[in-house]
Amino acid sequence: MSLPPGFLDELRNRISITQVVGRKVIWDNRKSNQAKGDMWAPCPFHQEKSASFHVDDRKGFYYCFGCHAKGDAISFVQNTENMGFMEAIALLAREAGMQMPERDPEAAKQADQAQRLAAATEAAVGFFRLQLQTAAAAPARAYLEKRGLDAATIARFEIGFAPPARQAAFGALTGKGIAEDDLITAGIASRPDDGGAPYDAFRDRIMFPIRDARGRCIGFGGRAMAADARAKYLNSRETPLFDKGRALYNHGPAREAAGKSQRLIVAEGYMDVIALVKAGFEAAVAPLGTAVTEDQLRLMWRMADEPIIALDGDKAGIRAAMRLVDLALPMLAPGKSLRFCILPEGQDPDDLLKARGTEAMQSLLDGAEPLVRMLWRRETEGQIFDSPERRAALDQRLRACIGRIPDQGLRRHYGEALADLRRALFRPPQQGQGQGSRQGRRAWQSRGFAEAPTPLAETRNSALGSGALGADDLRVTLILATLCRYPALIAAFEDDLARLAPSSPAYGALIDLLLSTRATDADGIAAECAQTGLGDIHANLNTMPHLRITPILSGPAEPEKARLCLTEEFAKYHASRALAAEMAEALEDLEKLPEGDSRLVRRLNHAVQTRHRAGRGTTAHANGTVNEDTAALSKGLQALIEARVWEKKSR
Repeated sequence: MSLPPGFLDELRNRISITQVVGRKVIWDNRKSNQAKGDMWAPCPFHQEKSASFHVDDRKGFYYCFGCHAKGDAISFVQNTENMGFMEAIALLAREAGMQMPERDPEAAKQADQAQRLAAATEAAVGFFRLQLQTAAAAPARAYLEKRGLDAATIARFEIGFAPPARQAAFGALTGKGIAEDDLITAGIASRPDDGGAPYDAFRDRIMFPIRDARGRCIGFGGRAMAADARAKYLNSRETPLFDKGRALYNHGPAREAAGKSQRLIVAEGYMDVIALVKAGFEAAVAPLGTAVTEDQLRLMWRMADEPIIALDGDKAGIRAAMRLVDLALPMLAPGKSLRFCILPEGQDPDDLLKARGTEAMQSLLDGAEPLVRMLWRRETEGQIFDSPERRAALDQRLRACIGRIPDQGLRRHYGEALADLRRALFRPPQQGQGQGSRQGRRAWQSRGFAEAPTPLAETRNSALGSGALGADDLRVTLILATLCRYPALIAAFEDDLARLAPSSPAYGALIDLLLSTRATDADGIAAECAQTGLGDIHANLNTMPHLRITPILSGPAEPEKARLCLTEEFAKYHASRALAAEMAEALEDLEKLPEGDSRLVRRLNHAVQTRHRAGRGTTAHANGTVNEDTAALSKGLQALIEARVWEKKSR
């Protein structure tokens, strides 16, 4: 449904984000300024004691300096209530006294039909539940009792029974005034091809109502009681309400539980979900008798970023997991993936919980494997790679798989992870660590590198020498300190700042603060750092020796020189990161290429040229010192080429 222009703006103007958020948090009155609409509280999205969650009522936005959650009142309701976009809008519109836009005539007609069909399915739920108490349902009750379902669980999941009679449900529901056509359209009854009297779609089956995220009963799943039934499990046929490829069993309750930080578990069937929920794993869903579809995967990702696929440990379960890997690869995105929990062979979640209890299930879920390992397992398990041709075929298959991932950065990370697994498979650890270390040193020296002399004490105690900060992080500290003193320059370097990837989470938090700050001077930045728990990080930047001697930080304010310094340092940082990736690929090629292959020469030369280009024109720091790391790394790369390591690697 589309909204008319201006509707969302009017909604945002009428509601107060402070009031919306205030239902879920306790404000920190010491930091908050209610008169200005500047409010602070512990974040509702992650566990914390400090008030790092900021709400700006005038602008209508929130931001957490801890977990970086951000958005407006609509997204807050979506995330805290686990609602869809239109559901959140409808909720807020009611609170604001706004009428939701009218649908067009065709949409209204469809809505009326959906309402009638939902009423028919809801009446069928009541009928089937009553039938479970009859004498005819004695075998069904015995089966449920044998599976460990008590009365409370049966009531919670509204489990019922469809009698064996041909027109039991049809006759009872039409007798309550439900139209014959609605029962047929809703999939509760079927009309024979010869035009005869309609008959029940489900007979002699235990009935599981299937509800959508809004709680409407949209269809049923039925388990046959007869051993010779054509289908052990039967779902409702496709209807205007029910599309089994776009629905999940237990969707609504699981969405609510996932919104309260429970991990989303995807099992195979109704009884698995019921057993998981009964054991306390309430964020459990199941596809409806088929392999997971793209639409179902999207539904899962709306509930959780990393659903755990808990499949039976038999061959069918393994095959289903591998099919899901193929389905997910072209849909992956940063922060959206899957984990896989393969149960012991011959057991489903229900079996495992009965045999070994909740702790065993929890342990398996904690050890769920990421998708990349399932991909590796599929391509390598049960195979022997004792020839170059077999290894090359493996490489080709893996490249084809990761080539389907749309995001370039994620594709690169998959390549790195698979390269690590490949090295571990083809190069097992050597025996005798001490001897191996000596051999490694001799090999390093034979390739043109000498052992470094023992560093001086002052070198060992420096930030770089001690290992407290790497070379790139030293550059990051200069960039952050400069922007803290000259916040007016942040806008000009916003994209570069967002691409920084410091190893320290504290510096990551400071970057987030700078990207969202409203401060216009250094004092304002210092005040915001103090308010958000980053005061120590800010103070530490000002005490670092390599920053205290930098003129643009220690001397009079010089914004133009600061701009030039930032331009240079960002260029060096990004060039360094690019070179690291280039070197990693070159060294990986070194392992793969046959002796005498000249392609590595071109790769290493390209890396050297990349580094020279990065250093050309930027050979001086802001304080006038020479860019020594450019020269040193270039010499190292050149030494690899001169040593012709690709010819020596097999000796």
